[in-house]
Amino acid sequence: MGENPTKRPAWRRQFSWNSFLRLPHCCTREERGIEPFVTLHHFDLPHEMETRYGGWLGAGIREEFDYYADVCFKAFGDRVKYWTTFNEPNLFTRLAYVLGKYPPARCSAPFGTCESGNSHREPYVAAHNMLLSHAAAVHNYKKNYQATQGGSIGIVIAMKWYEPLTNTTEDILAARRALSFEVDWFLEPIFFGDYPREMHKLLSSNLPKFTSEEKSLLQKNKADFIGINHYTTIYVKDCISSPCDLKAYEAYEANALVLATGERDGVAIGRPTAFDGYYDVPEGMEQIVKYVNQRYKNTPLYVTENGYSQHSNDTMDKLINDVERVNYLHGYLTCLSSAVRKGANVRGYFVWSIIDNFEWTFGFTV
Repeated sequence: MGENPTKRPAWRRQFSWNSFLRLPHCCTREERGIEPFVTLHHFDLPHEMETRYGGWLGAGIREEFDYYADVCFKAFGDRVKYWTTFNEPNLFTRLAYVLGKYPPARCSAPFGTCESGNSHREPYVAAHNMLLSHAAAVHNYKKNYQATQGGSIGIVIAMKWYEPLTNTTEDILAARRALSFEVDWFLEPIFFGDYPREMHKLLSSNLPKFTSEEKSLLQKNKADFIGINHYTTIYVKDCISSPCDLKAYEAYEANALVLATGERDGVAIGRPTAFDGYYDVPEGMEQIVKYVNQRYKNTPLYVTENGYSQHSNDTMDKLINDVERVNYLHGYLTCLSSAVRKGANVRGYFVWSIIDNFEWTFGFTV
C-alpha cells in the first residue's frame, strides 16, 4: 500500500511483523495437493478494536481491516489463491447486534435484554462498516496484488432457503423479505451499490446510506466469487400484517419481521438434525444456488459450508455407521449437481466439517 510505517499509530508500530512475514515455505501447495481458501474475518475481533473504535460500530475500523488484509496478502499471497474477506457477516451481525447472543452482545427490546445496544440500528451500522471494509480490502488486492499473485477474492454468506408457510400473498412476500435480509443484505451493495428495496422499505432511516464515492468503491471492486454456507430450508410466516408472538423476536430471522417454523400442519419440513431449527431439506440447496447464480450475474460460486449436525451422545453404533450423515450429504450433493447441470456456475464444494470442532457454544455436545 506504500504506507509510511512511522505514520502508523504507536500501538500498531510496537508489533513487528518481520518474523511473521518470513514464515518458511515448508512445502508447496502442489506437493501436498492442497488449495487453501483463507478467511480474513470469522466473528473474532481483537479487543483493541473494540476498545478503540467500538468494534464494527466505528468507521475507523475500516482502515484497520484494510491494513490487516494487506499484511495477509503480502505474507501469504504467494501460496493463497483464494481469499475471503468475511465469513457469514450477515449471521454475525444478527447474533451480535440484533439478538446479543455472541460478542459484543449488544441488543435491545423486543429482540433481547442486553446491558446496552440498539437492535433497530446497530446491526446495520456494523454491516455497513463491514461492507466498506470488504470493498477497501478488495480494492487493495486487485490494485496491488492480484496481477502478480494470480488469486481471487470474495465473500461468504450464510444462506438458508425460505419457503412461505402458506400460499397467501403475505407469506410469499415474507419469504422474499427473509431472503433479502439473509442474502441480499450484503450481496446487493457489493454488486449493485445499495441495499435491497425490502430493507429500505422496512428500516427507513435506521439503514445507513452509502455516499456516491462509497457506491463507486463497492461496484468497482465486486467480489470475484461468492461463498454459500447452506444447511437448511425453513418455512416463514409474515409478522407485519398480523403481528407474531413476542417470542418470535428472539429468533434468528426476527429483524426481517417473519416467524420461522419447521412445521406446517404438524408435518416437519424435513428430518430434524441436532441443531434446533435445522432440517434435512436437500431441495433447498438447488433453490439457493439458482437464486444466487441468477441474481448475481453468474458470478462463480463455491459452496463453502454444508454438513450434518449430530448429537455426540448418540450410540456408538450410530456414530460409526453414519447413515444419517451419508444420506444428508448424498441428498444435498445430488441437488447441487442438478443445479450445475442446469447451468449454475459452481466451482467447488466444502463439507462442514472434515474434523470435529467446538461447535460454537455447544462444545463437543454437537
